[in-house]
Amino acid sequence: MRIVVIGGSGNFGARICRALNEDPSLEVVAAGRSSAAARLDLAAAGFPAALRRLSPAIVIHCAGPFQGQDYCVASAALAAGAHYVDLADGRAFVAGFAGKMDGEARAAGRFAVSGASTLPALSSAVVDETATRFERLEAIEISIAPGQRAPRGAATLAAVFSYAGRPFKWLSGGAWRDAWGWQELERLRFAKMGRRWAAACDVPDLELFPARYPGVRTVEFRAALELSVEHFALWAAAALRRAGIPLPLERWAGPLERLASLLDGFGGPYGGMMLRMTGEKHGGGRARIEWHLTAPAMDGPEIPCMAAILIARKLARGEIAERGAFACMGFLSLADFAPEFARWKIESRLEEHPA
Repeated sequence: MRIVVIGGSGNFGARICRALNEDPSLEVVAAGRSSAAARLDLAAAGFPAALRRLSPAIVIHCAGPFQGQDYCVASAALAAGAHYVDLADGRAFVAGFAGKMDGEARAAGRFAVSGASTLPALSSAVVDETATRFERLEAIEISIAPGQRAPRGAATLAAVFSYAGRPFKWLSGGAWRDAWGWQELERLRFAKMGRRWAAACDVPDLELFPARYPGVRTVEFRAALELSVEHFALWAAAALRRAGIPLPLERWAGPLERLASLLDGFGGPYGGMMLRMTGEKHGGGRARIEWHLTAPAMDGPEIPCMAAILIARKLARGEIAERGAFACMGFLSLADFAPEFARWKIESRLEEHPA
């Protein structure tokens, strides 16, 4: 089975290619504008025909940032007769994917899924499993804390910069209110890493989770950089943009990524993630349950790749019968991720506290 990975030489794409190449039954083609294996330019008029000539069975789209992208890659993959998987983290992109692409996917008789990454694939798997502990789940708060030494990639930074200092809606206390990108600071504790300042980010879960978990009154997401000097520099830039100063942060993603790398020597050994769920337990009483994930800092970028790898393997084995277009929720359980966590010496644990 041939799998074409678009953006296959990038920060995430290269990891996906490496993992899938371990299966001798899979032929993995790394594609992109600078790829020596298969040159594909998403902006070229001939892109759909070029993709079709590669005869893919599965297309994995890793060429972000996805903020502002349309669904031309998904359409081209389906027209080529392939299943489609992406690692999108853009809120509008993932939340609108099913409504826009379901008809094309069903007509093609193929499976198409968006957000096969940390969000919402892994985050929803955690909530799906943990929510059974609650009679009524009221709040879901998600945060990530990447290690400073982990490779970042300019596309990842550009995605963050796209909403820094700009308003977006999140559900807080039962009401939709404005949050501001890289503002809304909160001090959070992460296993093995201690406390970090975390700031608000605009992600698909903010829109998808209130519909998936009826009755939830709060869904928030924050990210916490390891070095405070970087965190507050971005906070200050976001504050200036919020005040009306039009800083072109996205255009600075490449230079700022190189500048940030000069501080990598000050990074610690870990990165991680934390989901905090609060609600009423069965039999009465309120609780706050925290799921902590801790990864070796250099291996943190493996986590966003896991869902796409797992989905591709399931498709190759014929284990996904659904046809149509979906956000990536409900297709992977937390148990599906366990072998990948073990492979990279990634630890996870649940903590329960009174609420």
